Amino acid sequence: MASEDIAGSPEFRHLNSVAGIGVDLRYASANNFVGRDLYSPFDCAWLHRDAAAALETAVAWLAERAPGHTILVLDALRPQRVQQQLWDALAGTGLQMYLANPARGSIHSYGMALDVTILDPQGAELDMGTGFDDMTELSHPALEEGFLACGKLREAQVANRRLLRDTMFGAGFVGINTEWWHFDCGDRERVRSTFHRVL
Repeated sequence: MASEDIAGSPEFRHLNSVAGIGVDLRYASANNFVGRDLYSPFDCAWLHRDAAAALETAVAWLAERAPGHTILVLDALRPQRVQQQLWDALAGTGLQMYLANPARGSIHSYGMALDVTILDPQGAELDMGTGFDDMTELSHPALEEGFLACGKLREAQVANRRLLRDTMFGAGFVGINTEWWHFDCGDRERVRSTFHRVL
C-alpha cells in the first residue's frame, strides 16, 4: 500500500483520533539520528486500527495508575521507503542491529509498532536514562538490572521504564530487548504475513 493511500483506507486510524496522547514524530523533524525530516511531504501520524485501539487501552491504563501522566508517541507508521533510508544511514557502522532489515519489513511499516515515552504532569519527558534512539547498551531493557547494579542507571530511571512497559504490556503490546521505547502490537510473523505493508 502506498503512503498516499493511507488516508482513504479503513485499516488505518490517524493519531489525532486517539484521545489523551501527545505526538512528537521524531522522523518528521530534524530531531533524530539522521538529522533531517524523513517523512515530509507525507503524513505518517497513522496506526493500523488494531494498534490504535490498543493504544487507547494503554492510555486508559496509565490514566488510572499514574494520573496526570501522558503517553508521548515518538514514531508510529514508518513507511518502507523511510526504513530503507534509516538502514542505509547505518550501513557499515555496526548499528544496523537496532533496525529491522527493510527486506524483511519493520513492524512500523505495517502501522503495528510504536515508539513511545511518558510525559509527567508538567509535560516533561520522564527520565529513562537515555534519549530516544540512543544506540548503546544503556537503552537495552534486557541489561537494565546490571546497569542498575553498577550505577549506570538509577532506580528512578528504571522505575520510569517499568511504568512505560507496564502501560504498554497492559494493553497487549510486546517490547524488545534492545530499545526501551519500542513496542509491537501483536506477533511479528503474523503481522508480516497478514497485514499490508506501507511503502
